[in-house]
Amino acid sequence: MNTATEKKPRLTTSAMIASIASEGQRVQAAPFGKALVEYAATHPEVVGMTADLGKYTDLNLFGQAYPERYFQMGMAEQLLMGAAGGMAKTGLVPFATTYAVFGTRRAYDFIHQVIAEENLNVKICCALPGLTTGYGPSHQATEDLAMMRAIPGLTVVDPCDALDITQAVPQIAAHKGPVYMRLLRGNVPLVLDEYDYTFELGKAKRLRDGNDVLIISSGFMTMRSLEVAKLLEADNVSASVLHCPTIKPLDSATILAEVRKPGRLVVVAENHSVIGGLGEAIASLLLCEGVAPAKYRMLALPDAFLDAGALPTLHDRYGISAEKMVARVKEWLA
Repeated sequence: MNTATEKKPRLTTSAMIASIASEGQRVQAAPFGKALVEYAATHPEVVGMTADLGKYTDLNLFGQAYPERYFQMGMAEQLLMGAAGGMAKTGLVPFATTYAVFGTRRAYDFIHQVIAEENLNVKICCALPGLTTGYGPSHQATEDLAMMRAIPGLTVVDPCDALDITQAVPQIAAHKGPVYMRLLRGNVPLVLDEYDYTFELGKAKRLRDGNDVLIISSGFMTMRSLEVAKLLEADNVSASVLHCPTIKPLDSATILAEVRKPGRLVVVAENHSVIGGLGEAIASLLLCEGVAPAKYRMLALPDAFLDAGALPTLHDRYGISAEKMVARVKEWLA
């Protein structure tokens, strides 16, 4: 009797900070850093600022290109945001980068009082949003959208892939007022170029149509939602995917038009706590507008402090892997 069992490759600690790209998936390296370098070439008012994490937000590329416009503030996120506000008052356009947990939780009051209250032209771009690291609650920014959505006048952006980031950078730079953008760094998946997609600040875009399920998503969960739609198609389930990269302000008109199509299960998929993110924002919109879909469900992270571990394991555990998402959608359809 053959008792040998097939063993999966052992996951190492590198899987805690691994790219969200699947094996063999197309990627682009450092889209944020490259896009900012290109934009800044003709916009001398742009400056780059970081809290000792330039290498890990891809802002180091900006520092190499424009060392006189690159400011290393050390591990002091409150100072980073305060200084960014001061620079904006002189007419500069600071791009302030750090990890999302530090930029939001640690520096919240400075963003609120120094930057947002005075509507200053600061662009806050934060890496490791949601569950994109396995280093536990100290590094997992699972509540950043809820915090940033609550600040008056702050535009909030959650891009999906390298194309989204590349096109978002010049648009948030040109936007007058403060912006918080979630940042994917390193080797970032490239998927949206297959869907005739163009990023427009404040706009949601339908990537594919379907009659059974409408999945509204942001961030890398749009990539997952497209995978889910293909897997469901194999079981004769037709799924539409609406990508909503701007979390605030919401593209209410497009969302309402899609949800009003009758008979579809509506699922919001997001890399964020079930509390205070895209799912609750859309639920509030639908309630206030008196729009009632057949069913409304959220695929999001739980209201909990998440475990540490390898990202593939955690995505499976918390239901945001493509396989787990498919299983939940089928369950809700049944």
